[in-house]
Amino acid sequence: MPVPISQMWTVASYVLGNKLRGHKKYPLVLMLEPLFRCNLACAGCGKIQYPPHILNKRLTPEECWSAADECGAPMVSIPGGEPLIHPEMDKIVAGFIERKKYIYLCTNALLLERKMDLFTPSKYLTFSVHMDGLQPEHDEAVCREGTYEIAVKAIKEAVKRGFRVTTNTTLFEGANPERVRAFFDEMMSLGVEGMMLSPGYSYDKAPDQENFLARERTTKLFSEILTQRKKSWQFNLSPNFIEFLQGNVQYDCTPWGNPTYNIFGWQKPCYLLQEGYAKSFKELMDETDWSAYGHASGNTKCSDCMVHCGFEASSVDDTFGSWQGFVRTVQSTMKYS
Repeated sequence: MPVPISQMWTVASYVLGNKLRGHKKYPLVLMLEPLFRCNLACAGCGKIQYPPHILNKRLTPEECWSAADECGAPMVSIPGGEPLIHPEMDKIVAGFIERKKYIYLCTNALLLERKMDLFTPSKYLTFSVHMDGLQPEHDEAVCREGTYEIAVKAIKEAVKRGFRVTTNTTLFEGANPERVRAFFDEMMSLGVEGMMLSPGYSYDKAPDQENFLARERTTKLFSEILTQRKKSWQFNLSPNFIEFLQGNVQYDCTPWGNPTYNIFGWQKPCYLLQEGYAKSFKELMDETDWSAYGHASGNTKCSDCMVHCGFEASSVDDTFGSWQGFVRTVQSTMKYS
């Protein structure tokens, strides 16, 4: 089923409200990491390399809700780690639904079938399933055979029960465009609502440091994948971000658009960099030197970054920030509708 009109309206009215009030920096999605522990050890992941005493820590439901209330973003993305490992994830989700937050619960789906009875289908809840390609590519990316088949089975069951389901795909150097296009066909055949795409970011702690995409290579790869894309493909991305991935429009990063809260506090400056933590959302916004990040800053850590959590908010802001951005969004939407 398509993204609910209520979600589109909530996001649009929220962004326009901030624009009308003259707010240049505002959060769009809260990135909530209630734990770092995972049941996979993906080579491109930098979140599972912490020592055991850190991996054993959990945010309480109250801490999760408090972060959402403090931040005020209309959407909450719950990555990890693997969120379904958290023993109170159903309670956390229920609290967000009560607050009418739109939730994307990011999961590798290894536990999804077993845990599904804990949740009730809702327009506010989406299972965002980590899928990095067809079976060989996905299993290689997550460093465990059989995960693709488990995830596909869970997706089918979730769709059958009436849950909103999307996929979340990270692409690295060596991705084959034709195989990725075939993967899109396969995911749409499962009945998912839409697909999220992002190039991988070079986590300092990730075991594999050789297959992250440079910026020029990113635009070349995504152009090969997305040029003449099929109308049957539905993406859980703003149209302008899809154009950005192909190099057709230029944005700088808006790291405040997807602020991250985890067991250490509010992460500076974004989900991807390890540069300290703020004690409050206000401290994060007021005391972070935002000019030190993004392509225009010259920061070498940001030079190749084109990831979703850094630039999706930029593309949404563009849609509502100028007539040119709005027209570009309409044109891109109509072209593939």
